[in-house]
Amino acid sequence: MGDPVVITCALTGVLATREQCPWVPYAPAEIAEEARRAFEAGAAVVHIHARTPEGGPTFDPAVYAEIRRETEARCPVILNFSTGGSGPMEGRVAHVREVKPAIAALNMGSMNYAKYSARRREFVFDFTFENTFRDISFLLSVMKEAGVKPELESFDLGHTANVAPLLDQGLLEPPLDFNFVLGVLGGARATPSSLLSQAREAQELSPGCTWKALGVSREQWPMVSAALALGGNVRVGLEDNFYLDAAGTQMARSNGELVAKAARMARDVGREPASVGEARRLLSLA
Repeated sequence: MGDPVVITCALTGVLATREQCPWVPYAPAEIAEEARRAFEAGAAVVHIHARTPEGGPTFDPAVYAEIRRETEARCPVILNFSTGGSGPMEGRVAHVREVKPAIAALNMGSMNYAKYSARRREFVFDFTFENTFRDISFLLSVMKEAGVKPELESFDLGHTANVAPLLDQGLLEPPLDFNFVLGVLGGARATPSSLLSQAREAQELSPGCTWKALGVSREQWPMVSAALALGGNVRVGLEDNFYLDAAGTQMARSNGELVAKAARMARDVGREPASVGEARRLLSLA
C-alpha cells in the first residue's frame, strides 16, 4: 500500500439533473452532505459546480462561499471549484478570487462538444466549447494571485500540449496537475491507449506532474481501472456517471457509493485511497 491514490469526487456538474438522477444535489447544504459522504467513502478532493435552487448553473461567489462553509462544518475534504461553462471570464472566476478554494479547474482548449445517439442516429446536443489562450491565461493569472492551484482539464492531446507556452510565460509553475477527461465526443476516446498517450505527453512536458483520469458515463469504470494500473489518480462522481456498473443498470444513490467502489478498486490493486493530508502533499498544495 505504498502508492496512495487521490480520489476526486465530482459532486454535481452542470448538465446532470434530478430528472436523470434523483440524488444530484442542488442546494449548498445538499452539496455539502454529498461532500461528506464522498469524504467518508475515501475521497480526498471534491470538485464542485454550484447550482441554483432550480438546478441551473451559477457562479455566484456567495453561493460558493455558503458551499464552503457548509462543507467545512461537516468534513475536512479539499475543495476544487469549477470555472467551466459559458459567460464572461470575469464572472466565471470571481468565486475563485473571493472564496479561494485549494484547487480550481480550468479547461485547456477549445473543442467540439457533442453527444450522439446511435439508436436515433442523431446528435442529442452539439456545440463548440471555446477556451482561448487569452481566456486560459486570464483564469491562470487570477488563480495565481489568489494562491489557488490550477487543475488542468485536458480533453485531448492538444489540450495537454497547450501547457508549453503557459509554462514559458510563468503563468503555470511546476508541479502541474492534470485531469484527463476521456469519452466526450469531440475529444479523445476513453481507451487505455488514449490515457497512456496523455500521461506520457504530460510527463514529457512537465516531469513530476500529477494526473487523474475520468471516463464519461459508462466509460467511468474502465478508465478508473486503467488509471489505477498506470499509477495515476482517479475521479468519479454524479457529474460524470450515475451508475455503479459499466452496463448502466444499477444507479448510485449518492456520490459516496461511487467513491466507495473506486476505493475498493484501488485496494484490489494494492493502492490505498490517500487521506486529505497525503493528498495535499501529493498535489503540492499549501
